[in-house]
Amino acid sequence: MRHAILGAGGVGGLIGAALAQSGEAVTVVIRPEALKDYPAELSLESPFGSFSVPVERAAAVTQPFDVLWITVKATHLDAALRGVTNAEELGAIVPLLNGIDHVALLRSRFGHDRVVPGTIGVESERAAPGKIIHRSPFARLALSAIGESRLAPTIEKLRQFGFNCQFSVDEMKMLWNKLAILAPCALTTTASGLTMGAVSSNPVWRKRMEAGVYEACAVAAATGTQLDPATFIRFFDMFPPGARSSMQKDVAAGNPPELEGIAGPILRLAQEHGLDVPVTRELVEMIRGKSTAANRA
Repeated sequence: MRHAILGAGGVGGLIGAALAQSGEAVTVVIRPEALKDYPAELSLESPFGSFSVPVERAAAVTQPFDVLWITVKATHLDAALRGVTNAEELGAIVPLLNGIDHVALLRSRFGHDRVVPGTIGVESERAAPGKIIHRSPFARLALSAIGESRLAPTIEKLRQFGFNCQFSVDEMKMLWNKLAILAPCALTTTASGLTMGAVSSNPVWRKRMEAGVYEACAVAAATGTQLDPATFIRFFDMFPPGARSSMQKDVAAGNPPELEGIAGPILRLAQEHGLDVPVTRELVEMIRGKSTAANRA
């Protein structure tokens, strides 16, 4: 199958490298100004294996592809979509963005059944153009069952590579399952500047992180998705102690955090349903203060 990776960062680069190593045809879509300096291969360091594998490169999505993986940051989605000019020649479109709001946007553009929402749980980052470091001992991928008939062979290759993969019949529960743990972890690690292990072992920050889970689950329940907060809290002690969230890394690097994509749905839907989410709101304000201070410096 032919795959295009729109956003060859930590997540997109990992998926692209895994698929290319498994024998799939992979094209990474790079910003036009960066294309000439981008290597003709992806290099991966991972618990699943370390290698370099050739890939094609392109500045836009102009050819037919069986799967378009959208793995850009939420803050870059609108700009990235301007490079997709052949929607009618694409098969499945698989977004692995944080949050939930992007699904409706993509379906309004590409059609309901063509978009196969997904989530991924992993710590992976781009160390340099074409160089990906996968740090977590796991990579958990969930996709909507709407794409199972089209994507089953691809998912089997990722499973053989080392991914934990599943199809979910409940899209919203799948998306909220990710958001209910991602938002508290990303917000607390970013606001505190601490690793996941340090947050978990610090009574003050641990309390904030657990409160964030309860707030996210309450908002999910108000929208019709029932979640068990205890399930997510148990995950806190399973993360590698030195793990850092992608939001935390963005702020440290002086890049804009994905507050709208990650915290935005919780804050917006809480207001719509008359709920109070004081811890989530407080953490967002702390991060905005850090980002503003860093930009002034």
